[in-house]
Amino acid sequence: MSNPLIILQTFDRHLDHPVELTLYGRAALALGFSPHLPQHDTTKDVDAIIPLCQLEALQGDEQFWNARDAANAELAGRGLYLTHLFTEADVFLSPDWLGRRVLLSTRFVHLKLLRPATIDFVLTKMMRGADPEDRTDIEFLLKQEPLTEADLQAAFGRARLPEIPELHDAFRAAQPRVLEIARSIGPKT
Repeated sequence: MSNPLIILQTFDRHLDHPVELTLYGRAALALGFSPHLPQHDTTKDVDAIIPLCQLEALQGDEQFWNARDAANAELAGRGLYLTHLFTEADVFLSPDWLGRRVLLSTRFVHLKLLRPATIDFVLTKMMRGADPEDRTDIEFLLKQEPLTEADLQAAFGRARLPEIPELHDAFRAAQPRVLEIARSIGPKT
């Protein structure tokens, strides 16, 4: 069984009410695409994006945080955890990302899981600049849904970035690499 599935099943078991999570990172690749790469199943964590419109409710949801802590404590011996819960303002995304999310087919008792649309997923993978794992993941994404250079350039121009200079530098450094991957894979228009 995949690590992301183990993590989320454990978290779901500790929840007592419905929760919507937008996954990104390798857990979202493992659960959001079939087939996917074997390394997507071996990720040790699950990352999620919290939409700003849900932030206040989630911050006040004590049972959510208790369930997260209980799941992490239960999984600590295996080195697995639900970890990075970023707001949408902390992640590279397009302004209309929320309305384009993709529902994941994995079923849980309490969790409703989504992932970003492919173009937004690519943007999230650009946060570490030239990271080789992210480059592999971007190539995987663009093989699943080839995007044109024009689509990517438009997304780059519209992307909302956190106000951290190092992240802006990483974004600029990643752009030519993403375009190179797109040229090698997909449509030329």
